[in-house]
Amino acid sequence: MKTTIRKTRSVCPVCLENLPAILTRRDNGQIWLEKTCPDHGFFEVPVWQGRMDFDKWLLETQELPANCGFSCPQNCGICPEHEIGTCCALLEVTQLCNLRCKYCFADGGAGKDLPIEKCKAAIREIVRQCGQPLLQFSGGEPTMRDDLPELVRYAKDAGCSYTQVNTNGIRLAEDRTYAKRLKDAGLDIVFLQFDGTCDDIYRTLRGRDLLETKLEAIRVCSELHVGVTLVPTVVKGVNDDNLGEIVRLAARLAPGVRGIHFQPVSYFGRYPAAPEAKDRYTLDMLMTDIADQAGIPIDSFMPSRCDHPLCGFHASFLIEPDGELKALSSITHSSHSRGCAKDNREYVARHWRRAPEETPPAGNFSDEMDFDAFLYRLRHQSLTLSAMAFQDAMNLNIERLHRCSLHVYDGGIIKPFCAKYLSKMNGG
Repeated sequence: MKTTIRKTRSVCPVCLENLPAILTRRDNGQIWLEKTCPDHGFFEVPVWQGRMDFDKWLLETQELPANCGFSCPQNCGICPEHEIGTCCALLEVTQLCNLRCKYCFADGGAGKDLPIEKCKAAIREIVRQCGQPLLQFSGGEPTMRDDLPELVRYAKDAGCSYTQVNTNGIRLAEDRTYAKRLKDAGLDIVFLQFDGTCDDIYRTLRGRDLLETKLEAIRVCSELHVGVTLVPTVVKGVNDDNLGEIVRLAARLAPGVRGIHFQPVSYFGRYPAAPEAKDRYTLDMLMTDIADQAGIPIDSFMPSRCDHPLCGFHASFLIEPDGELKALSSITHSSHSRGCAKDNREYVARHWRRAPEETPPAGNFSDEMDFDAFLYRLRHQSLTLSAMAFQDAMNLNIERLHRCSLHVYDGGIIKPFCAKYLSKMNGG
């Protein structure tokens, strides 16, 4: 038995035409997205597995108004229906890559660099349209560009609040001089592809042993005092049993590692095959698996600060001397107030950037530590866990799309991430 609990809009996974859709609740507590295309038939996909209270997690989020969402995502830019500004803006600076991963949202590997003057023009336009965003350099693999440090410096001079490089880490590990050039240019954050703590995982997802390369990239960035956030793509049956080990490793590598940003696999760009419902790894599965494997309280996870609650979570912890994590966040004590894009950007930067070096205060570091000691530990002995559950053509919910604050520059247009990379579900 199932009950309709929410109306929204989505797309046909075959032709991408805009369609009405509903969320239904099953007897087992699972939430499914359902839709019917007049040309290609009925589709359904699980979006919540019933491991946590769906209504509590949604908070007071309103469903998509009946007169909205008809032109999404085919005509996407940031239109008057869009509910949130830009927290982070992503710029693809190259199509080249030094890996050929089985899963890649940008389908990178072949192509060429975007000419540097076009990159600079894009940066100026991003600042004009988005204010002072956190700018993410992406690709392909952005470190394939020898002139990336010049672009980082240009972005800071143009008015971007913070700069981030989304990378597989290979060049950072192999070329410390290049990494230092990025640091000297003003790089704030390295967003490091990091799928697990054993090479079996990398062979499956990335095609080669990469663990030692990743660890060396972290060592290099730590020595240069550049904050690293680990970014696992989580694939059911591949690395969903390794999440606790990733958390424990990150805690040992702090303060070089500032956080982990989990990304449950979504099926757009390049992927091995069209998924079945049983392959889906939903946000509530991710949270409960992390909590169980890492031994942290499930109520330490809180909904995304400014995006839709189904788009992600965040949680903050102090790292105890024995490596255990002490939760600083709790959904139970949260006001659930929605943050603006600027507030979220400052939160991200505060938790992902490396704090300046400083001498520890001579205070008490016990459970009743003084305030100066607490602030020091927050800056240097803490870890942030977060996630972004991207959408594909099967599970796209336009209600969620309207609250996206991660935007992509696309030929002069600023688009929500999941609109930009949406692709037909045709077998990969």
